[in-house]
Amino acid sequence: MNDRDYNAAVDFVDRHIAEGRAEKIAFIDTNRSLTYGAMADSVSRVGPMLAKMGVEPENRVALVLLDTVDFPILFWGAIRAGVVPVLLNTRLTVEQYRYLLADSRAKAVFVSPQLLPAVKEASAGCPRLRALVAVGGAPPGVPNFETLLAAEKRPAEPAQTSVDEVAYWLYSSGTTGMPKGVMHVHGAPRAVAKAAGEKRVGYREEDVVFSAAKMFFSYGLSNSIVCTNWAGSTSVLYPERPTPTTVFETLNTYQPSIFFGVPTLYAAILADRNCTRENGSHALRLCFSAGEALPAHVGQAWKERFGVDIVNGVGSTEMGHLFVTNIPGAVEYGTAGVPVEGYSLKLVDEAGQEVGANEPGELWVRGETSAAGYWNQRARSRNTFIGEWTRTGDKYMRRDDGVYVLIGRTDDMFKVSGIWVSPYEVEEALASHPAILEAAVVPSQDQDDLIKPKAYVVLSEGVALDDDLFDDLKSHVKNAVGPWKYPRWIEVVPELPKTATGKLQRFLLR
Repeated sequence: MNDRDYNAAVDFVDRHIAEGRAEKIAFIDTNRSLTYGAMADSVSRVGPMLAKMGVEPENRVALVLLDTVDFPILFWGAIRAGVVPVLLNTRLTVEQYRYLLADSRAKAVFVSPQLLPAVKEASAGCPRLRALVAVGGAPPGVPNFETLLAAEKRPAEPAQTSVDEVAYWLYSSGTTGMPKGVMHVHGAPRAVAKAAGEKRVGYREEDVVFSAAKMFFSYGLSNSIVCTNWAGSTSVLYPERPTPTTVFETLNTYQPSIFFGVPTLYAAILADRNCTRENGSHALRLCFSAGEALPAHVGQAWKERFGVDIVNGVGSTEMGHLFVTNIPGAVEYGTAGVPVEGYSLKLVDEAGQEVGANEPGELWVRGETSAAGYWNQRARSRNTFIGEWTRTGDKYMRRDDGVYVLIGRTDDMFKVSGIWVSPYEVEEALASHPAILEAAVVPSQDQDDLIKPKAYVVLSEGVALDDDLFDDLKSHVKNAVGPWKYPRWIEVVPELPKTATGKLQRFLLR
């Protein structure tokens, strides 16, 4: 198969039948399981089903789906038919759904029953939308995916697509406003699976994988579908929002060998007294974290409690998955790690000039998985995708040994007493105190209109903020990261604003 005749779904689904995995379990959710053979059969019938709705190749369909076995069927089924699935966050408002449906110009939208009211309201007035289909049960008057798919008795041939043709969209997590439609090509999943999946994470066919990170964004999609289906592994899906209790129950029930989470979830599990090694028998050989930088104290505490490291990784919606991580088996907490094979990284200053070792700069990355651009956002595309390079908006430093260390988001940095302060390092210092579960730091003006750090914190269970704790926290930060960086104000909040990917939305606090 050459690049001008390449369909990603054939490589990730049909191939396993030819290689003898038809009876192997591909996906397990809380209600049922799906073999590679059953998945291939269903995927091949999605195209004819879409055609009857008036959806043609190169059209788009929106998926607003919880993590169940129907998700990969529709994802690969649309791609196999040459139709572009657009993956939407399952935690949005009616207005946000209305914007995304209009922006993507989706001809059909497939929705989990729990999300149907919001999406149905949002779909009103979308002239290009021809069908709204419930997936996993439907109320009266709403078409049902299972019924529509069962009516298609004959599998269809895969659409003729190319490696450079747009295969699917993700929407950026929107840390500073409305999300942007990120377009990925048919060749991207293969490149992701070979680079991060094979060469860095080390997926094996016998692995059982559980990603608490959801499939509607790039980290979860690659964890649960792309890398897993490439290797012929088994993926465990959990449809609801993960909590320490439900994640722990899933680990106990399915005994996954690889677990993917975000730093907030790892910290919450550690804060739960019932989540201990004694209360669960786990087969974990690898734990990965991405979405936000992993605080060193969280990784160390996890290793002490569960006997396995958390491998910190860095990725983005624009790059499809992880492009720099710690090395499994040689984790150094407090660092981002080294580039994944197949990716080139460089750090540049504000003038666009590359900086040397031990100097801060914005991280640019180059690799085959880079997106084709943003949908209908030409200026933003030109600002982010610079030739072969993709700007991340993150500031890093590269040590002499080639290891990258996060400094913070370019647009989150601020100066105190003329010296740059990274909110991340202050947040990590605060969160390393036993009284603090999570922290976010933003600039604020004092009575003299000078910029100083202000902290918003989530306290550990049973802790109250008083003058003594406030003084202790200030001293703790001064000793950890510098006397000018301590927060002048500390405000207690029940939770911090975050995107669905776990990224902190500091702009809302500012």
